[in-house]
Amino acid sequence: MTDEVRDAVAEGHPVVALESTIISHGMPYPDNVAMATEVEAIVRDGGAVPATIAVLDGVPRAGLTEADLDLLASDPGVTKASVRDLPHVVARGAHGATTVAATMRLAALAGIDVFVTGGLGGVHRGAAESFDVSADLTELATTPVTVVCAGVKSILDIGLTLEVLETNGVPLLVHGSDDFPAFYSRVSGFRAPQRTDTVDELAATVRAARDLGLSSGIVVANPVPADDEIPAAEIDAVITRALADLDERGITGKDVTPYLLGRIVELTDGASLVTNIALVRHNARLGAALAVALAG
Repeated sequence: MTDEVRDAVAEGHPVVALESTIISHGMPYPDNVAMATEVEAIVRDGGAVPATIAVLDGVPRAGLTEADLDLLASDPGVTKASVRDLPHVVARGAHGATTVAATMRLAALAGIDVFVTGGLGGVHRGAAESFDVSADLTELATTPVTVVCAGVKSILDIGLTLEVLETNGVPLLVHGSDDFPAFYSRVSGFRAPQRTDTVDELAATVRAARDLGLSSGIVVANPVPADDEIPAAEIDAVITRALADLDERGITGKDVTPYLLGRIVELTDGASLVTNIALVRHNARLGAALAVALAG
């Protein structure tokens, strides 16, 4: 950890973990480094310490410099690292950008309770044949970190993802809405399992989960602002086209999500990237407020 992050954790000050895969594999350069820098500033403005998490030269890191962020944003050799990849990346002394699952694991090791990301991974469409289910869901079942996101990524099977989260006993809160959001869109067609309307209520719910001894993660779904969303009907057609292109190219495994997000940017002439950046900003504000409320 950087000295700033270490001191903040030790003294009980608010800290917000940030993932790094969104930097290396989620957005094009230089939008990615600009977004990462801006999100860290939003967390600071909200009264919390940002701790972007990655593996650099084989060392898991919580808190990065500007040069570190630029490396993650521009170096094509950075590995997309989920939990299963961490031992190999560390052993090789390599660079790894952490997914939601890996960021949760390293945040928990560092003693950081709140984590802000864009969208959750989950059950992929067609998983009945492919068995493609994100490790994010496994990590949420076992690692006690609160994840602020804009819902499940729209490219996934949201209904099945919600079923897996329920089976694993993961508390799922939607902030300020009765509808579960779908990343680019405020409405997914599924109702919110539980709703919160204030940060104090949200913090009280997180505290109650910990007091009850729940060892799972907690999902806080924060719908993208109305002015920035892409309506579900519009984005669904784009996703269908992107999925067809994915099948045609035979892309599988960890390359699926980066390909689909990039293809959707192309098909929307950049509109999806604007929405992606807007929802990450929105999540950072809520995550910082939650971390401050929990520390208080």
